Amino acid sequence: MSSESTYQTCLINLTATSTDGTPTTDALLQCISNSFDSTHTNTNSSIDTFFLLYAASLVFFMQSGFAMISAGCVRINNVQNTLLKNLLDACGASLGFYTVGYAFAYGGTKDATSTTFIGTENFFLAGVENDSFWLFQFAFCATSATIVAGTLAERCQMSAYLAYSIMLAAFVYPVVVHSIWSQAGFLSAHNSNPLWGSGMVDFAGGCVVHLTGGMTALIATIILGPRTGRFYDLRGKVLDKPKEFPGHSLALQCLGTFILWFGWYGFNAGSIISLTLEDNYLVVSHTAINTTLSAAAGCVMTLFLSTVVAERFTGEVTFNLQYAMNGCLSGLVAITAGCSVVESWASIVIGLVAGALYWGCSQLLVKRRIDDAVDAIPVHMVNGIWGSISVGLFAEPNLLQAVYGTSTHVGWFYSWGRGSADAILLACQVVGILFVIGWVVGTMTPFFWLLHYFGYLRADSLEEVVGLDIGYTGAERGGCNKHGNYNEEMDEYLKEYEHRKRERIELKKIRSIPASSIHQERLHGNSYHGRRIITQEMIESLDTIGNNEMVESNNNTSDIANDSAISNGRSHATLSEVA
Repeated sequence: MSSESTYQTCLINLTATSTDGTPTTDALLQCISNSFDSTHTNTNSSIDTFFLLYAASLVFFMQSGFAMISAGCVRINNVQNTLLKNLLDACGASLGFYTVGYAFAYGGTKDATSTTFIGTENFFLAGVENDSFWLFQFAFCATSATIVAGTLAERCQMSAYLAYSIMLAAFVYPVVVHSIWSQAGFLSAHNSNPLWGSGMVDFAGGCVVHLTGGMTALIATIILGPRTGRFYDLRGKVLDKPKEFPGHSLALQCLGTFILWFGWYGFNAGSIISLTLEDNYLVVSHTAINTTLSAAAGCVMTLFLSTVVAERFTGEVTFNLQYAMNGCLSGLVAITAGCSVVESWASIVIGLVAGALYWGCSQLLVKRRIDDAVDAIPVHMVNGIWGSISVGLFAEPNLLQAVYGTSTHVGWFYSWGRGSADAILLACQVVGILFVIGWVVGTMTPFFWLLHYFGYLRADSLEEVVGLDIGYTGAERGGCNKHGNYNEEMDEYLKEYEHRKRERIELKKIRSIPASSIHQERLHGNSYHGRRIITQEMIESLDTIGNNEMVESNNNTSDIANDSAISNGRSHATLSEVA
């Protein structure tokens, strides 16, 4: 680095190129001005890059929050499997988004003047100038993918999970990003010709990230079916009261909630992308405040509702920590879409409604017998929808002007204040919601159905009972009861599992039939959820190799291996206590 001042450097350079050896004053001033402009530009670029990398780090750190919540919500014999799936989220998302995902999302859209459905350039990051922007967008992509992890806990095969993560990160999610965030997207507010002159406003991904992930979770859990013993007994009969499967650690769940809240400041505030543009520092500060208020309001509302309802039905005042934590997350999800364009009082209203929506939809899922182990569907899908709608209601004109450079179409409530009933922005928000729902349903439904049909989606029923940690991570024991001791019944199931494991080599040589019936309310007893069915042909083949013990074991424990074939009349209570 030269120790010479800018003036000395310019004087030396101009003197060397001047015809008479003396530079003019105008030339000297122009040289100094250009030098300062260049330094100022480089400084701003460095600040923006650091800001984006820091925000990306916060968003990626949210992966640990999701992992802690998922691990805390499952039973002790599924913790390793759940954590591994969360790790695979980040790995699958990074590979998928690097190879084709980013290209589909933003490829060839810089300064675009036409509208396209999908990006067509920058595969494998070829030609990408700003790598920090890719890292930030990858962190968002990984967040969308990991939302599904908790919903499918304790019953999904590992291979299916990795396949879905790559599919979502490489194709499904990027198309949503392209449509709403890129300059060439038909819903984008940055499009040169936005939808109805407005476009959809989704500042930090309430619809793009959370609705996409939440909708995927809903589709997956419907096709996958509930955990064994959750809503049905082994004969497929609906239980009078759903069996609760409490997680093994509220401490991990609470830790995960605080980590997510912390990371959400990078999620929302970091979406401004550039910190050095005029007045953007004010937008970032306002965004962080709204994020805080909405989370707090959601937590208080959910805790209040759950306490009131519990007092009404039981006569005792109880405070449910899980509801409070998920209410907090619901407020965070709901404010994500409009965190930069709504006023602080509106963020509190949005959070209050989010908390109420979460609690009501969580109860609805149980009534409809849809098994969501971590309540990701009401938190992310439902409040992703509400957050997007709230923008169409509460978007404030001055804030829209500061962030998006236009205030022609504002929130519907503010339109009434202008003396009109302009609902263009609200209509754009609804169209965006419908597009994301339609796109995810149209792509992920056949994807999960095919996995289910070929037997790659649902884990074996016996593995569910003994815990997926044994089947997938090689753990030695599992299945603690609520007191932390191994249930005596578990030894029987573990022995049967080890027996089946030894026979697996022989079974691979025998032809098997993939089941394809999708789980339905009255067909649980006949639905194998894609597991491989032991046929008479297999048994006869095993008999020929002198393995009558296998057949006898199947007859004694068929209520575990096959939910619809119960021969020894084992009651649901026995399996439920073990599970």
